[in-house]
Amino acid sequence: MTQSVQSEPWIYAFTRILFGSLTHVISAGFTVFIAVLARPGSSLFSWHPFLMTLAFSLFMTEAVLLFSPHSSPVRKLSHKTKGRIHWVLQCLCVTCACLGLSAISYNKYLNDKPHFTSWHGLVGIVTVGIVGVQSVAALPLIYIKLAKGWSLAKMKRYHAVTGLLTYLLGSGSLVLGLWSAWFTGSVNGHAWYLAMLCPSLSALVIMSQVTSAYLAKKQMQS
Repeated sequence: MTQSVQSEPWIYAFTRILFGSLTHVISAGFTVFIAVLARPGSSLFSWHPFLMTLAFSLFMTEAVLLFSPHSSPVRKLSHKTKGRIHWVLQCLCVTCACLGLSAISYNKYLNDKPHFTSWHGLVGIVTVGIVGVQSVAALPLIYIKLAKGWSLAKMKRYHAVTGLLTYLLGSGSLVLGLWSAWFTGSVNGHAWYLAMLCPSLSALVIMSQVTSAYLAKKQMQS
């Protein structure tokens, strides 16, 4: 019994490293897969799936994993430096998401098709709006002088919670996109199920990282 308890921290750390590393591979691999499938530049529409996947599967995932104590690629950097890199990645996420949204909107306009009529479109535009607000709202966490009169600890907590919700919305938008006529017409069988697992597994790992970090802070404060 004692031996089992003593081995738990090692198993816990190993599991975190394993799944964190796997998430790096999944987010990059899924982005490459969509890029190969969409062939960005082949049409106006092709930019939409590529840019949206680049935004929410790669940039946003890596932005959150920066703070992972087990699988961050920049573990040795200071928290302040990580925060700045995180914000840059989030800005790249917002830029790609806005460009991807513009591409699909203009494409539907040219083809005289209605937009924001599906769950994928509705969740997508809400997510782009929220992630934009989230990036602007994070400025006081980088430039402390802007946070006058605000509790920095509370701001970080709110940012973490809303950030997690935003990430889950982004992942949900990607999953809904895999039900689109374009994707189901290009991919089927086991490949479709594997593609569906990519954003789903990444979302579970990110959710676990953020919630465990929050619980750890609560235990330290209690």
